[in-house]
Amino acid sequence: MKNDCIQTTMCQERKKDPVEMFHSGQLVKVCAPMVRYSKLAFRTLVRKYSCDLCYTPMIVAADFVRSVKARDSEFTTNQGDCPLIVQFAASDARLLSDAARIVCPYANGIDINCGCPQRWAMAEGYGACIINKPELVQDMVKQVRNQVENPRFSVSIKIRIHDDLTRTVDLCRKAEATGVSWITVHGRTVEERHQPVHYEAIKIIKENMSIPVIANGDIRSLKEAENVWHITGTDGVMVARGLLANPAMFAGYEETPLKCLWDWVDIALELGTPYMCFHQHLMYMMEKITSKQEKRVFNALSSTSAVLDYLTDHYWI
Repeated sequence: MKNDCIQTTMCQERKKDPVEMFHSGQLVKVCAPMVRYSKLAFRTLVRKYSCDLCYTPMIVAADFVRSVKARDSEFTTNQGDCPLIVQFAASDARLLSDAARIVCPYANGIDINCGCPQRWAMAEGYGACIINKPELVQDMVKQVRNQVENPRFSVSIKIRIHDDLTRTVDLCRKAEATGVSWITVHGRTVEERHQPVHYEAIKIIKENMSIPVIANGDIRSLKEAENVWHITGTDGVMVARGLLANPAMFAGYEETPLKCLWDWVDIALELGTPYMCFHQHLMYMMEKITSKQEKRVFNALSSTSAVLDYLTDHYWI
């Protein structure tokens, strides 16, 4: 947690309960937690283009609690970075609650990652394996509620679905009974990667819940977001890769507008974004608007000055 980026005067949005957004009847547009990518600079960019709620990348709670170095590198925020949800990977309720207590002054809530299908995460007892441990989910929610005094601080979970959907509904009901604020459902099982998203399953889960539900999976445009919102009856949609490719998609743009490219340059340079991250985001954003030859040239650039020269020559507005 970098103190130079954390303002003593908190954003006014921080005082609000994010749950209120989900009861507005409007589509709540959410930027997903993305390892390496949904950091402060990118969150700042998507907020300029109609994103309502942002998540940090997944942070391992045990490392965050035990290491100042981990806190400094993994969590950076500022006054305008709100509303904000910090996502943690955890398998220990006490460590999770300690992590929640640390970030409480700087965020609107925490999210428990119960959906990451990567082998390393599941081997550590994190991520998608937790959907098979409803008692652990309940214990983690309870511990955070007991440790964090602010009653408006949200505790949410992000899950994948089971092959047997009744198990997923049971998990969600138990989480709701324990006081979880909302649930984000990625409509695939742990084993599925690029198969079609089971939006019907998300709809069934929503129909069995009284708390807000967010739909997640394969949403690449505002039109698709609105369609999924209507199909599932959920309270919001969460987008990952669609926003990487087009950070302005929630504002209705079909591809990344040039102004968005230059907004990214300004934000990234102002916040001191490392070159590899700065360059990688631009590679994603320019995917649809560059030829193969242009991609080869741009992707081979190795310095900020070279990138700026290239953009000035080809995409100056």
